[in-house]
Amino acid sequence: MAVFAHEKDALAPGRGGTLIGPAQGAVGGYCLGITRCDREEYSAPGVHEDQEGFYVLEGRGMARVGAEEFEIGPGTAFLVAKGVPHTVRRLPGSPTLKLLWSHGAV
Repeated sequence: MAVFAHEKDALAPGRGGTLIGPAQGAVGGYCLGITRCDREEYSAPGVHEDQEGFYVLEGRGMARVGAEEFEIGPGTAFLVAKGVPHTVRRLPGSPTLKLLWSHGAV
């Protein structure tokens, strides 16, 4: 079992993927991944049974967490509580929006 991963292996075109999860030995539902968002409009929101943290690596965009909407850019971090709908989109003029995310049990 490889306990490591590289971003280039996780990033599917226009999407993302898991960097660390059960395949790398993570337990208790923990996982860490990366997402690249090329959309200028929001997609259907995600809702999870655990909390999810995000950190913006590059690009500018908007995040919608529950009823709150806010601008995000490099260095922005935010947390989504269990059961709260959330989605992101890139802002026009930003070539891409890349986020690091992690899930952890509540």
